[in-house]
Amino acid sequence: MIGLLIAGHGSADEAGAAQFRLFAERVAKRLAADDTPVAGGFIELSAPPIRDAVSALVDAGATRLGTVPLMLVAAGHAKGDIPAALAREQERHPGLRIAYGRPIGPHPSVLALLRERLAEAGADAATTVLLVGRGSSDPDANAEVAKVARLLAETTDVAGVEYAFVSLAPPAVAAGLDRCARLGAERVVVLPYFLFTGILPVRVASQAAAWAAEHPAVPVVTADVLGDCDELADVVIERYREALTGDIRMNCDTCLYRIALPGHEHRVGAAQVPHHHPDDSSHGGHHHYHHH
Repeated sequence: MIGLLIAGHGSADEAGAAQFRLFAERVAKRLAADDTPVAGGFIELSAPPIRDAVSALVDAGATRLGTVPLMLVAAGHAKGDIPAALAREQERHPGLRIAYGRPIGPHPSVLALLRERLAEAGADAATTVLLVGRGSSDPDANAEVAKVARLLAETTDVAGVEYAFVSLAPPAVAAGLDRCARLGAERVVVLPYFLFTGILPVRVASQAAAWAAEHPAVPVVTADVLGDCDELADVVIERYREALTGDIRMNCDTCLYRIALPGHEHRVGAAQVPHHHPDDSSHGGHHHYHHH
């Protein structure tokens, strides 16, 4: 039997941990018809730990696990902490096979949810968005947030999308809002790039409110986190199946030849023809091909 392990970070905020546990139950219900056992566990701060979640799955008869790191961004936790925890579990459960999936990332469903949260917060064509990520000491993780900001800007009818971080990396929330104001923002929606509530999303909202109190000329609203919902559950199940089949792609989730990005729908499945680079004398007869 194959089980699904959802690996979360954990939160010092019980409400955030509770949302994660409810979400794991939602995923379990969606896989109940397949008799797939599902358990969620945390790296730190919250119960149950990953160790207990793995034990529960093994006790349910699982001999193989597909593990999905429930992270929007691949930073130290997804790259190091969870794989290390899984290596320990394989020592504790000899013979247990574990396939490790990708973090959630800028999946089209995540982008659609972000657009939904923006609409709920009243964002329109005159609104500047400040996307706020967790922040990391890993430049690649921070670049992922910048990428999401750009994808949102290209697929959403807003005045523009800036980005900031709530910890470990500049610009901070206040500095990000300063930038929006300097760019002439009429109003701003702060969009927390977080799955569930917790210490950091709450901090984003309070820092945005403090800035707004000092800058009454620029209305500021903070949107909701992505939250426990079916769309997110479906992305986790997709990542789980992808891990088991070994079909782990690079950045194809947001490839405009695969996915109908708003404004670029006509490019889905477009034939890819070799393109000639007239300025490149080193080219000779060689051509580049895009394979999709």
